Amino acid sequence: MYSRYLRVGAGLSPNANGSVRKASVVFRIRPGVSGPRSPRAMATLSVKPSQRFRLPDWHTNSSLLSTNAERQRDASHQIRQEARVLRNETNNQTIWDEHDNRTRLAERIHTVNRWKEMLDKCLTDLDAEIDALTQMKESAEQNLQAKNLPLDVAIECLTLRESRRDIDVVKDPVEDELHKEVEVIEATKRALQQKITQAFEQLCLLQEARQQLNSDHRGKMETLEIDRGCLSLNLKSPNISLKVNPTRVPDGTTTLQQWDDFSQFNKNRAEAEMKAALELREAIALTITETNNELEAQRVATEFAFRKRLREMEKVYSELKWQEKNVSFSWARLPAVGHPGRSPGDTVTAQYGLTDELHQLEATIAALRQKLAQAQDALDALYKHLARLQADIACKTNSMLLDTKCMDSRRKLTVPAEKFVPAVDTFTRTTNRTLSPLKSCQLELA
Repeated sequence: MYSRYLRVGAGLSPNANGSVRKASVVFRIRPGVSGPRSPRAMATLSVKPSQRFRLPDWHTNSSLLSTNAERQRDASHQIRQEARVLRNETNNQTIWDEHDNRTRLAERIHTVNRWKEMLDKCLTDLDAEIDALTQMKESAEQNLQAKNLPLDVAIECLTLRESRRDIDVVKDPVEDELHKEVEVIEATKRALQQKITQAFEQLCLLQEARQQLNSDHRGKMETLEIDRGCLSLNLKSPNISLKVNPTRVPDGTTTLQQWDDFSQFNKNRAEAEMKAALELREAIALTITETNNELEAQRVATEFAFRKRLREMEKVYSELKWQEKNVSFSWARLPAVGHPGRSPGDTVTAQYGLTDELHQLEATIAALRQKLAQAQDALDALYKHLARLQADIACKTNSMLLDTKCMDSRRKLTVPAEKFVPAVDTFTRTTNRTLSPLKSCQLELA
């Protein structure tokens, strides 16, 4: 035989922790038994041992369930409203953050672009200054090279004047001016060489500043390319993915102030070097002008000394030629003074032998012979002096020829090289010259 249990009712009962548990009453039913039970039979009814609740508890449980459900619905509604508000706020915040970041990115692009334009202008000015300084340096080098010709001419003049002879080898103002001209040329060459060296050093500094500016300019270009790429991104842009640790700061990152100071330092340095280069160009131009003026003034002074010396030698040469002519004339008349000494001897033979007259004639002959000896001595002295005059004239002629060659050589300083034609033969050639009257007379006497 078996028995069945019938659940006849169920309810909710609160637990100790406030939760609700189900409660039920179970009746045991035996098969084949029906109808009312006797008290004895009722006494044997099986009831599930459980806690029995009162009806107020049951109502309280129902009210509690209803209240909890209402409260949870309210909480759920509140959470849904808060979630909606949070979603709206986060969406708005995201939109505004994106707008602010795009604005800041656009401002950053503007700032970088402004620096790029300033660096562009600075690079253009720097390149122009480098070209200008290079041209000025080349001009100084050409002027330095051009000083070789005046130096060669001055040395050539000094060398030619060393060919003077005898008394004409004199330290005159022309030699002083030539030595001074050599000193001026050497001083101008040293000054120009110093400016050329300074220009080379300044060009190195300009190139270094340009290299730094160019590197900074390339960085600005790369930054602009990256920032413009970032500015063009949106939610529909392709190849957008999650990056690992996107907020990390790379090593070597500088602050915005350091970045700005770096570019400002490069710009200020380039401007300072350009200012120094400009001052150097002005100094080089001033040096070129001053050296050319000094050299021109010295050239004029030297040529003035040459002309003055030539006029002085021409005057002395004319005086010597006049003296030579007079001495030759006096030398030519001396033999005529000695010839009348023979006629008194003829007169003696023609006389009648008067003693007194003979003695007188002998005394006259002795006096004439003495005078003839004196005339011969004077003639010898005239020969010697004439020889000295002719030697001095030859020296003066040689000196004038040398100074004339020097003046002709100095025409190279004012006449272009392609148009220069020597007016005086530089080389001394031996020609068939006519002998002087003194030499011809000496040959006849020999």
